Amino acid sequence: MDRLLLPSLARRTALSGALLSGSVLSLALLSVALPGASVRAQTGAAPARDPSVQARPIFVLNSQDASVSVVDPVTYAEVKRIAVGKEPHHLYLTPDRKSLLVANALSNSLTFIDPATAQVQRTLTGIADPYQLRFSPDMKWFVTLANRLNHIDLYRWQPDDAAEPMKLIRRVPTGKTPSHQWIDSKSSVVYASMQDSNELVAVDLASQSVRWRVTTGKLPADVYLTADDQRLFVGLTGDRFVEVYDVAVNPARLIKRIATGEGAHAFRAMGDKRHIFAGNRVANTISVIDTQTMTVVSELPGPGGPDDMELLSDGKTLLVASRWARKLTWVDVPGRKVIRQVDVGRSPHGVYTLDHAPRQ
Repeated sequence: MDRLLLPSLARRTALSGALLSGSVLSLALLSVALPGASVRAQTGAAPARDPSVQARPIFVLNSQDASVSVVDPVTYAEVKRIAVGKEPHHLYLTPDRKSLLVANALSNSLTFIDPATAQVQRTLTGIADPYQLRFSPDMKWFVTLANRLNHIDLYRWQPDDAAEPMKLIRRVPTGKTPSHQWIDSKSSVVYASMQDSNELVAVDLASQSVRWRVTTGKLPADVYLTADDQRLFVGLTGDRFVEVYDVAVNPARLIKRIATGEGAHAFRAMGDKRHIFAGNRVANTISVIDTQTMTVVSELPGPGGPDDMELLSDGKTLLVASRWARKLTWVDVPGRKVIRQVDVGRSPHGVYTLDHAPRQ
């Protein structure tokens, strides 16, 4: 499973073909080939805080430390470390934007954190193996993927019920090791990757049942659905490709394999509804993909095993969880270079801030 990977094992296995688990770029930048990637960590004292700036924290999940690092975006320092449950891998904002949910997979719990103040609000237990989580766009469904238990849980979101904000409606058995998910804009279907059975599964939310399943390449991980709900991009962590599926048909149909880099894993939209970042965990690069032409148009450095990413609201600064290096990395997107790294905990995975660019 991805959560237990060691860097050396991940590199050896992936290279053998079976890895375990506001501004936008100018068109000129996207059309040119990337020269040798540069990595430059910022040195010297952090800039003094401007008292007029109301900084909102950056959160980084330390999956092997059962903690969350809180990073100040002005001084670039870790200012707090919050103890949560075991194996926090992913996080998601509640529809009312009042709570950031940290999914503690091995503790079967969710930690609610105020995204503006970094104060812990509550811990909700009894959520079975919430490795990956997502709310539906209509704010009615809360969906978790049980990575070690091989099922998808469909909850009804009940924010006014303090005793039971998540009501389990259906547990859907799936393939082996559910990994990542996306819900379409109509809140009608969940697309989920099955990491160890090499499958893509669609779950119909109306019937709470599997609509279709198709075979993918090696070790599918993150998924990204285009804004028109037509194409689904799937990162193949056991290979060097991103697969693209036409999900407007039943079952989905593979239409292209895009070569990105060894260990293709996580996605983050650039915010222009056209381009996405694709992190290549073994190659230590980040590919920029044009979702319309389905081609790689640029490449950025991604040191230390790039995992989850967050694009700041300026549209130019990409935060990257450097999984093997125990760092949060700042990448200057127009300059295509690393400008800063901050030490965090072991095996950093999810990263989030309220001050982010659009997610499509």
